[in-house]
Amino acid sequence: MISVPKGTKDVLPNQSYKWQYIEDAAREVARVFNYKEVRTPVFEHTELFQRGVGETTDVVKKEMYTFLDKGGRSMTLKPEGTAGVARMFIENGLASSPMPIKTFYITPAFRYENPQAGRLREFHQFGIEVFGSLSPETDAEVIFAASSFLNKLKIKGVKLEINSIGCRICRNEYNKALKNYFESRLEEMCANCRSRFDKNPLRILDCKEEKCKKLAEAAPKITDYLCEDCKKHFDTVRLLLDAQGLEYTVNPNIVRGLDYYSRTVFEFVSTSIGAQGTVCGGGRYDGLISELGGSNLPAIGFAAGIERLLLLMENTGVPFPEDKVPTIYLAGMDDKSRAQTFKIAMGLRERGVSAEVDHMQRSVKAQLKYADKAGAKFVAVIGESELESGVLNLKKMSDGTTAAVKSEELYTYLNKVIKEEK
Repeated sequence: MISVPKGTKDVLPNQSYKWQYIEDAAREVARVFNYKEVRTPVFEHTELFQRGVGETTDVVKKEMYTFLDKGGRSMTLKPEGTAGVARMFIENGLASSPMPIKTFYITPAFRYENPQAGRLREFHQFGIEVFGSLSPETDAEVIFAASSFLNKLKIKGVKLEINSIGCRICRNEYNKALKNYFESRLEEMCANCRSRFDKNPLRILDCKEEKCKKLAEAAPKITDYLCEDCKKHFDTVRLLLDAQGLEYTVNPNIVRGLDYYSRTVFEFVSTSIGAQGTVCGGGRYDGLISELGGSNLPAIGFAAGIERLLLLMENTGVPFPEDKVPTIYLAGMDDKSRAQTFKIAMGLRERGVSAEVDHMQRSVKAQLKYADKAGAKFVAVIGESELESGVLNLKKMSDGTTAAVKSEELYTYLNKVIKEEK
């Protein structure tokens, strides 16, 4: 038997409604905040991620699925959503459109890493990207959109942590301070962090090795090195969050794992999904568009992992709505009545009512048993007398009550019941 690749999962018929629930919530949040959907390719030129995500990041150095196509070009399965959307923004000339450009996506992404709770090699993200606005109000809106999404899913126990990692000007001074701090401690650090020391010391703060995390605890804090503009920007973001009563903690150790971030960064974290506690994270990436060859336009966004959200919701007992079930199951007693059940079912389906019939040549008893397992709200058995009279004996499965309904009035009857239930 050929099994599913390591680090991937099948979504089974009895699980897919949970995914649809999360995706529907994402689309509804995007609608009320006026974000428009975009879709980008599953694979891109490798250079996009090397330049956009950053060559010193773990994602680019260790985790990308990269391959040569038949033309000898280096391609990579996208490890995250932002770089592809930024490339789309540039390539399609969206910089000439009225700003801001507000987008969202629901996409698969791929990273070659050790699978664990809440972390897979193929995973899925709901993300938001906004281009063209430097305003701190945009930062606050994006954070509120993320918070609204989590609230819509009724997720509890998630804490918002925010930070500012400044712009290139203040980060130059901060990098000097980091180098002064870490220089005498290089021998105690992992090989990756020793290589980061010269190229990008900020990445040391994102290391997952315990010895490096311990060393980083006493490192200088970026918030002490913010320039006047970055400090003012961050203070305004905080005032906007405070005004709406959104609780948060300033965590100066948040730097995010990708090089394109600047100024505001944030994470919604939970302790209910193991070591990988971030369920949603994002921030500004004001230099990414110009780094990829576009104009000098600011941008901000976030991404939330759908698998992590599912795990969190299941671990904390968040209720999912019930899976959708057939409104009616039509059981046929013989070939002639089966043909009629099919005809009636098709008529109902064409008018938007979920109807099911037998496909396995079961006995009436077995059909009724199947209807019960399928969760059908109503059942009608059609035999010779029903064919002659055109009247169906409709049984409501929840309480066993019955009603005689003419077949031509079946849609009206069911539609009325469906509306009353809503």
